[in-house]
Amino acid sequence: MAWWNPVARIREALTGQRLRENDLRHLVSNLPYEGQAKARQPNRYFPGNAIKTTKYTLLFFIPKNLFEQFHRLANLYFVGLAILNFVPVVNAFQPEVALIPICVILSLTALKDAWEDFRRYQSDKKLNNMPCFIYSGKEKKFVERRWKDVRVGDFVKALCNQIVPADLLLLHTSNQSYTCHIETSNLDGETNLKERKCVPGLCVTKPEFEPESFKSVVVCERPNNNLNYFKCYVEKPNKEKVGAGIESLLLRGCTVRNTDHAVGFVVYAGHETKSMLNNNGPRYKRSKLERKLNVDVIFCVILLFAMCLVGALGHLYWRQALPGVPPYLVPDDKGHVDSPSLSSFYIFFSMIILLQVMIPISLYVSIELVKIGQIFFITHDVDLYDEETDSRIQCKALNITEDLGQIEYIFSDKTGTLTENKMVFRRCSIMGREYPHKENAIRLAVIDEPESDEEVIFNQQPQPEVSGWSLDAEDSSPEGRQRRHESRHKSKLAGNAQSNVAFSSPLETEVIPDRMLLQQVNIAERSIRRQKIDPHLDFFLALAICNTVVVSMETAQRQRKYTASFQSTNPLDNFSNFLKRAGSLRNVFAPKRDRSLSETTFKEDDCFEKVDDSGDFTSNVKTDESSGVYYEAESPDEAALVYAAKAYGFVLLSRTPDSVTVRLPSGQILVFEVLDTLAFDSNRKRMSVLVRHPITKECVLYTKGADYSIMELLGAPYAEHLRGNQKNIVADTQFHLDSYAEDGLRTLCFTKKVVSAEEYNTWSVNRQSAMASIDGREQLIMDTAVQLETNLTLLGATGIEDRLQESASDTIQALREAGIKVWVLTGDKPETAVNIGYACRLLEDEDLVINMSCNSKLICTSILDCTLEEVRRYENDPSNIDTTPDISLVIDGRTLAMLLSEDLQGRFVELAKRCHSVLCCRVTPLQKSGVVKLIRDKLGVMTLAVGDGANDVNMIQAADIGIGISGQEGMQAAMASDFAISRFKHLRKLLLVHGHWCYTRLANMIIYFFYKNLANVNLLFWYQFYCGFTATSMVDYWLLIFFNLFFTSAPPVMFGIMDKDVSAEVLLGVPELYRTGQGAGVYSFSTFWISMVDAFYQSLVCFFIPYFTYRDLDVDVFTFGTPLNAVSLITILLHLSIEIKAWTVVHWIIMVGSFAVSLILTLLYNSCVTCNSYWTLQRQLTDPIFYLVCIITTVVALLPRYTFHVMRNSLAPSPILQARHLDQLDASTKEAWIKEWRGFRGGGKVKRSKRRTSSTLTITHTPTSPDFLAANDITMTSFNN
Repeated sequence: MAWWNPVARIREALTGQRLRENDLRHLVSNLPYEGQAKARQPNRYFPGNAIKTTKYTLLFFIPKNLFEQFHRLANLYFVGLAILNFVPVVNAFQPEVALIPICVILSLTALKDAWEDFRRYQSDKKLNNMPCFIYSGKEKKFVERRWKDVRVGDFVKALCNQIVPADLLLLHTSNQSYTCHIETSNLDGETNLKERKCVPGLCVTKPEFEPESFKSVVVCERPNNNLNYFKCYVEKPNKEKVGAGIESLLLRGCTVRNTDHAVGFVVYAGHETKSMLNNNGPRYKRSKLERKLNVDVIFCVILLFAMCLVGALGHLYWRQALPGVPPYLVPDDKGHVDSPSLSSFYIFFSMIILLQVMIPISLYVSIELVKIGQIFFITHDVDLYDEETDSRIQCKALNITEDLGQIEYIFSDKTGTLTENKMVFRRCSIMGREYPHKENAIRLAVIDEPESDEEVIFNQQPQPEVSGWSLDAEDSSPEGRQRRHESRHKSKLAGNAQSNVAFSSPLETEVIPDRMLLQQVNIAERSIRRQKIDPHLDFFLALAICNTVVVSMETAQRQRKYTASFQSTNPLDNFSNFLKRAGSLRNVFAPKRDRSLSETTFKEDDCFEKVDDSGDFTSNVKTDESSGVYYEAESPDEAALVYAAKAYGFVLLSRTPDSVTVRLPSGQILVFEVLDTLAFDSNRKRMSVLVRHPITKECVLYTKGADYSIMELLGAPYAEHLRGNQKNIVADTQFHLDSYAEDGLRTLCFTKKVVSAEEYNTWSVNRQSAMASIDGREQLIMDTAVQLETNLTLLGATGIEDRLQESASDTIQALREAGIKVWVLTGDKPETAVNIGYACRLLEDEDLVINMSCNSKLICTSILDCTLEEVRRYENDPSNIDTTPDISLVIDGRTLAMLLSEDLQGRFVELAKRCHSVLCCRVTPLQKSGVVKLIRDKLGVMTLAVGDGANDVNMIQAADIGIGISGQEGMQAAMASDFAISRFKHLRKLLLVHGHWCYTRLANMIIYFFYKNLANVNLLFWYQFYCGFTATSMVDYWLLIFFNLFFTSAPPVMFGIMDKDVSAEVLLGVPELYRTGQGAGVYSFSTFWISMVDAFYQSLVCFFIPYFTYRDLDVDVFTFGTPLNAVSLITILLHLSIEIKAWTVVHWIIMVGSFAVSLILTLLYNSCVTCNSYWTLQRQLTDPIFYLVCIITTVVALLPRYTFHVMRNSLAPSPILQARHLDQLDASTKEAWIKEWRGFRGGGKVKRSKRRTSSTLTITHTPTSPDFLAANDITMTSFNN
């Protein structure tokens, strides 16, 4: 194709666009076409691997940046006025002078944008030039190239610890098992290793992969941003299709671990890779205060036009009242003088130019500066720093800090958010018999004891894995106690350090076996000699192998490179690092350890990795046959179960795609051939592994999952072969499951199924067909899994405790007292969720709890109507006045799905808004986001969503403010959030203290800004009544510009950043103070217009007192205008001093400095011979009348506001004022008062609540179906002490 042929080029472009938009792509190897022209390359239509994230180019920076800045209407408004000022007939200032303010604003913004884009350019350049290895057909080997040289269809080799440059379809690895381990922390924050498998049947004949032999066609889907989904198949030359999924895809940005090298085929490159498609850039949200601000700016525009219209009509009246043409009206070249009507028309635009400051151009810049300052103080709050994870709060949305002070609804996840997501194995039930593990419970109870009273066991040594388990008696001697106390600090440090390893703290990994169960296991082992497997052995084998835990030995320990450099997207980090280097924050924020080095491995022995001088990880572990085994779990549940099996001697030794090796308590090693793995999905709620048993040679399917998804699949249990009461295994196990749930434990069921050879062969054909499918692949795979998971035999169940986070209950209690309604949305079963709800004080004993559960929409509608009617009747009952308890609502996922339908939404919202807390169980991620959007849109309230996992991302992004917790489930929620915290308890201070401060400071600053500008510009307006409305000024133009740019710019910013109405201690001790920001809050319609009226009054005083003083004196216009300008400045600064709640040295410096700067600059400017007001201020400073005018005018102007404050604070003090009085007390008295108040309110020490039903109020309802009573539950229960 010739470059000069436009038709051919257009045809080529259209062909490429069509191929890129196709649902399927057919990719072939580039090797046969190496060295040929681009027009002959088969994959030329797909983009290369070079990325470009910059917004501008050097040539088009200025026009493009100006175009973006003019999207802000305020900039467009001021540029229009500046251009209008160049029109001679309407100009009010010198045209060049009018351009200065807007040019300064646009230039500063452009410099900021240019610097940010330059940093993006540097990052792109560094990334595009990273080295990688691409196979060259000419050189017959992998040669070093750059990332930007990678193309779709190339073969790329990724070495150990190298980052994958593009999305690769895995074809070959150095491991004999044809697997590769990757770490995806750069993508989703998860540091646990994930296993990837080579596409089966392509490269298994030769030890070394030869890319020239690859003649197949790769057919894959169009690029998308789903990191957990990929469908593809490889068509061999013989037309055989081999299916592949996400398990065979190496994503760009992930790191190869524990594998010498991996070779892959490039399917997506550059901006089409999944990681780049997920890079949406920073989020922009408009705060509630900003929306109110825009409305008030419109009011100011209307007010400005009204004043300009008054000026135009006044000029018309004045001109018509003149007997003739005044001599100062100079005619044009033709001797023509504008008519009064035309002149008044011009005056209208001149007045707009003269009074333009009423629309504050510097307000938006000041707001950005204030928010940056607020974020600086939030991110450097020591109380929001987590020492254990060495992390502080991250603010990613710089423009919604004030919304933190207006939250009315909080939607929270449970697991990992309210709880630690540290799963502790507590109890289990096997074959209908429960094993409570009392010894392990004692160990956990000791850990829970306060450190000052009891020993905290952080670092117990692992017990022997043989059958001779025993509990050593506690050393009660004084020497023993002294040794324990001396080693406590070291143990805590070891525990904390080890907790850096994902799911590997001693709390999670150490399990003390139950004595009775241990004896049962010893007896069951004897059945192996008779070629029979006891159910107890099957249970622990299921725990050990039915998971996705990756095992690596000490010799294959994960190697990681230490990188000291860190590039943050937070604009405050450079300043913060400077302060750290200066030492001001060294003791608080000096990193205890580099988080980039945190390992996600956990070991059997008590050892820690160290970093050598080169930055590589080394280990001091002594390797033997039993040590050096590392477990990499994708979830804490799996880790807890593997360690529980290990505690009984069933040690998972290795895992490959084709086998799993387990060591039994006797030391015998069993190698299970893995026939297939049925992965967990949210629809089935279970996972299975199909293995060939090495003893019985049978095909055995082990399945684990949620109880409700397992029980319906059970066939004939072992109980059919037992006698007596043991026949009720299923019923007994269900009873144990209910008991575990009531205790707040997470439950799982384990089953077994023996699959015949015939059934397996038939099923395997269907499975392979589903794996090779491209359309509907996921559904077909799930259908094959469901087909096999039938007639299961129940083995037992487990109860795992997910412990509450520290101070989670105190935080929820404080949030409820602050007037915030808390909703918890969890996937747990109702019994577990309700128990956790009481433990974290989401539900209180005295609450009126409504439980809703139903199976059909008709019944759901009837129940909802009855519940609403009952709640209304209960509220309207005169006997319940002052005694109505808080109402809480508990709903399951099935009922919630019905309530979210269009016809029931309104009634559901009406019921929900009457509840102080809502607990939704068994909800899906889609339902979570749906609930948030429903409440936000229907009630028009400020919402906040907080979560820690990938399933919470939709909910976090749907809320007004999204908060992610960087927990054990990775960083996906934190990366998608507006603010990222490390502990749920930090939410308390973030909202009650920083949220309150940010909102009140910014709201008061904006109100003050409007007042300041209107009070100053009105002086010009009043002067028009004495100059014939000619749009002239009595103050020099340059001084008018200096007034806003220099004289009064710093005090409002300081006011918005540092003002403190109430201390943090009182705000935390009295959460009710947070309610002042909810609803209309501080920035309301009334406060805005009161400030506007006050500005009009003060401008009248500041103008007419000097006017009547100088009226009969022989002074020029600038001698009259100088006192006006001075009085206005003093009044505005003193007005702010009345509003400031807490004075510091910074306040005094800014306030006094602003006045000093104004005085010095005015004196210097008046010293210029060319200025209009030459030596005016110097003469005024020698005149006593000037000082008298300044004093009298200031006092009269501020007297009403001062009197109003005194009267309001004396007669009707606000809660904030009372809190300020409390702040003035000494520390001991204040603390005692807060404790007494909290005790009276009932906010004492938090204890785990138990459900105690003292009285039940049942809502009667006529059932609409025969099974209504059996299938539905609706009660309103009041729980009292």
